[in-house]
Amino acid sequence: MTALLAALDLILQPDVLWVILLSSIFGLFVGAMPGLSATMATALLVPVTFFMPPVPAIAAIVSCTAMAIFAGDIPGALLRIPGTPASAAYADEAYRMTQKGQGELVLGAGLVFSAIGGLFGIAILITGAPLLAEFALNFSSFEYFWLALLGLTCAAFIAPASPLKGLVALLLGLLLSSIGIGASGGHPRFTFGNLELTGGVPLIPALIGMFALPELLRYILSDRARLSVAQRRIGNIFRQQGALLARYWRNLLRGSLLGTVIGAMPGAGADIAAWVTYATSKKLSKEPEKYGTGHVEGVVEAGAANNAALGGAWIPALVFGIPGDSITAIAIGVMFMKGLTPGPMIFMNNPDMLYGVFVAFILANILLLPLGWVAIKSAGRLLSVPRPVLMPIILLFCIVGAFASNNTVFGIVTMLALGVIAYVMEENNFPIAPVILGLVLGPMLEENFLNSMQKTLGDPVGFVSRPIAGILATLTIAIWLLPLVLWLRARFRAAREISSAHH
Repeated sequence: MTALLAALDLILQPDVLWVILLSSIFGLFVGAMPGLSATMATALLVPVTFFMPPVPAIAAIVSCTAMAIFAGDIPGALLRIPGTPASAAYADEAYRMTQKGQGELVLGAGLVFSAIGGLFGIAILITGAPLLAEFALNFSSFEYFWLALLGLTCAAFIAPASPLKGLVALLLGLLLSSIGIGASGGHPRFTFGNLELTGGVPLIPALIGMFALPELLRYILSDRARLSVAQRRIGNIFRQQGALLARYWRNLLRGSLLGTVIGAMPGAGADIAAWVTYATSKKLSKEPEKYGTGHVEGVVEAGAANNAALGGAWIPALVFGIPGDSITAIAIGVMFMKGLTPGPMIFMNNPDMLYGVFVAFILANILLLPLGWVAIKSAGRLLSVPRPVLMPIILLFCIVGAFASNNTVFGIVTMLALGVIAYVMEENNFPIAPVILGLVLGPMLEENFLNSMQKTLGDPVGFVSRPIAGILATLTIAIWLLPLVLWLRARFRAAREISSAHH
């Protein structure tokens, strides 16, 4: 209690509150700009934190990231261009809702459920940090291999087209992820002598290219009169949220819990949490056929998950000094810079600082509601801009975002090349989401597979010998076999009906 009061005294200072407010506005702006990720927002804040004491420095990072993860939903819903990788899982769903005139419903849901998910994540962080961190610490390369495979398996459920087309798109993503220096041996693969490709395909330009450019190309190559905006202005975003909470409270709870657990697994982060939760939501839904047509259920669950994952990612970061994601890796660097060593002793030596982080998290998620409302109202004006004016501006932001990811023209070239590929794929009903999923999870899958094979000297039994790895393996293989079981059951039922009809 003493530590909590000391933390409140540290946070509720005018200068710290100003830092939180300005960092929040900065996070909203960066998150809403296509291609400028939450990690980039955090990295850009680091030079500013040089001149701050520890508590406002960490509070700035916390509030900035909470805002940026939500803000990625805004361009996703309005323009079908996810602002951050975490919003990519359901950007298509949100955009289809806006086209149907439900812009305020989907943006309101994104805001409200993100804030609640974020508060859920911080509640778990405060109450169960040591327990969950101990669980996440048990993960070795075997568990990470199965976790990556489970994430890739989700592509089959995310893909609205045929599973075969989803698999082809997934394999393309894995092929792209294999470009660069190999995880074993350090040999360049598929680089064709190009030095830029030795670092692999950059994710941010790939994300912008595959989600943003097809929309621009469709506008250029199709009948422009047809591309009228479905909804000119965003009305009251909070009006129907009570009904959504009453209807989807189970989804909110499940998404928040799953997001926190995935966030607590080092290296997973909000991106994987959103993908896995969206796929799980579709699998467990009573109306799975509505997914991909503009259905709010998946947005509710994945939106809660990606903000809950932020709190989850701080569990291994604070308790063991293991970054849960790229954002907490930056935060750990800032903590070391300020003379704070994350680990079990931080609970003993700096409890006021620790509670300060908790209070900053709570404050950021409460601030998300009014600031998010302002951001949505401001962004809504984009819809009233004529397409001939809007499209070049979007292209400019895409070019800036692709260039800013690594400060080279190669990012722009990558964006343009993958944009053309994505356009051709979409015109032939191949889904884009599995490509991005393969690109994100491919390196994680390969690295952990090779590490596991070295540990077991090539014995495949080692992959299922540990309890958690065995559970994840069973779950993954069960999902693989599920379509076959459902097909056999349908065949058996049809045969039985034919047999009974003959009798």
